[in-house]
Amino acid sequence: MFNDTPIGANMVNQILRLPDVKTLTGLSRSSIYLRISVGSFPKQISLGGRAVGWIESEIQDWLKRCVDDSRPDSGQSR
Repeated sequence: MFNDTPIGANMVNQILRLPDVKTLTGLSRSSIYLRISVGSFPKQISLGGRAVGWIESEIQDWLKRCVDDSRPDSGQSR
């Protein structure tokens, strides 16, 4: 039997709470929320009540973009 489920559809999204996001990114709470307000950081999701979290894959993608942006283009001549 073949599985008709799209690739990645079975992937589990881990939800990170603020202390984990701060540890992973090295950013403070205020820096995280400032970057969210200007659209340069993944937005939190509501977990109900006053609880929020971030999707781990979005944080990992953001970190990868930060690293990629900080590295010079490998194809560029010196």
